[in-house]
Amino acid sequence: MGTFRQDLFRCDLRTGALKTAVAAAITLAGLAGFPGSAQAQGVVRSVHQDWQIRCDTPPGAQSEQCALMQSVVAEDRVNTGLTVLILKTADTKTLVMRVIAPLGVLIPAGLGLTIDKQNVGRAGFTKCVLGGCMAEVVMEDALLKALRTGQSATFIIFFTPEEGIGFPLSLKGFAQGFDKLP
Repeated sequence: MGTFRQDLFRCDLRTGALKTAVAAAITLAGLAGFPGSAQAQGVVRSVHQDWQIRCDTPPGAQSEQCALMQSVVAEDRVNTGLTVLILKTADTKTLVMRVIAPLGVLIPAGLGLTIDKQNVGRAGFTKCVLGGCMAEVVMEDALLKALRTGQSATFIIFFTPEEGIGFPLSLKGFAQGFDKLP
């Protein structure tokens, strides 16, 4: 997992529960309705303004996994989208943010994040699969607070060292959705 270079984003993959959550998030990423992917699957449990809770039981899992998620598409690029998922590990002790970016991103540049125009930091991409490239972090209290109280977040990816694209996400409904996340 990547490490954002500032205090709000840090990531640590030490627990088996977190590895299970990561596997579940890969499955849920397929549910996100990524541009160019098959129609979204899973069950929309609730909608909270610009966020929704989707649930599904990943193959081999004993219980249903839910994620608070939002997907956005770049206005000026066909089939270029980004999906953000927030989910709890199976033991409910760890909160994970997974961001799925399009294939072709510049891996070494990582994923940047600003919340209400304040730089939060960067996280590295962990791997790429058919649905896109993933960056993930264990969410700490400061990041959760910033997302709950903020108005907008911008995730930044690079296709070349000179070409960065910001994906603005509304944080409207994030707090309410998070509070309903099973």
